[in-house]
Amino acid sequence: MTHQPHHLLSGVEPDPARDAGHDDPPPRVGFFTDTSVCIGCKACEVACKEWNAIPEDGLSLTGMSYDNTQGLGASTWRHVAFIEQQAPPRPAPDGAPGPEGRTELPLVAGAPDDRGRQAAAGGELRWLMSSDVCKHCTHAACLDVCPTGSLFRTEFGTVVVQEDICNGCGYCVPACPYGVIEQRPSDGRAFKCTLCYDRLGAGQEPACAKACPTESIQFGPLDELRERAARRVERLHEAGVTEARLYGHDPADGVGGDGAFFLLLDEPEVYGLPPDPVVTTRDLPAMWKHAATAALALAGGFALSFTAPAVFGRGGSGAAGGRR
Repeated sequence: MTHQPHHLLSGVEPDPARDAGHDDPPPRVGFFTDTSVCIGCKACEVACKEWNAIPEDGLSLTGMSYDNTQGLGASTWRHVAFIEQQAPPRPAPDGAPGPEGRTELPLVAGAPDDRGRQAAAGGELRWLMSSDVCKHCTHAACLDVCPTGSLFRTEFGTVVVQEDICNGCGYCVPACPYGVIEQRPSDGRAFKCTLCYDRLGAGQEPACAKACPTESIQFGPLDELRERAARRVERLHEAGVTEARLYGHDPADGVGGDGAFFLLLDEPEVYGLPPDPVVTTRDLPAMWKHAATAALALAGGFALSFTAPAVFGRGGSGAAGGRR
């Protein structure tokens, strides 16, 4: 059966690797990051830097948080966010005062009543921790705008930058709806997470997932991860964690679904994520169509400006001759 390519700028895209030209690719892989079990240890950040030989990025504390990297960038491909907030009230399943707002590990149950009373009185704070990474979008705008072919889609469905081909034009930076990719000030080239493409080729999992002690970062076939994530959300809802939700898992969203998606315990904006990301090149076909229509109209008007005087001139001469 001949494979029919899909529109790469919008809609559901079931097989991005095959549409990128890979024959008989393996199942698409990705990350599922369960922030409810992230402990903020930063093992993923360290493992990422060590394996990929990423240079240091300042090593200076902000004074505002334990988060010293502040965000993703050319030299930070994994970023652990620390968000301190007032815990939302949550009644215990049995109706008694319970540990409102506490992020519990899957096997942890119960808490002292005095802690529950403090939470009910509004004295409870919580950390929301999340290890952020490049989303490896199904419809990747950075890939769409790259003029050199430095960015390419791998056989695993991920998006990788070839640093030896990047010319530092920077088109990919504003194209990313998540603000992930960045240029290094030292040479202007763009860098981001490769999902450890070299390790995948050797049959190994990415370094960050390998190093995560709580399995907050889970790696595997994307379809399996989505099923696992849906079950995890159901269990959290049954346990009373009704604010648990998935982000970036839907293949019908504005980027065709992310190759790296998340379980969040609050709105995406709290984690610095756009609530409804859309691939920035989605409207390119329509824009080119309108531009072509305008160009044809301009060319037609230009041609008419030369032909119209000749026609009117001939008509005028004939009329004058008739009067004589």
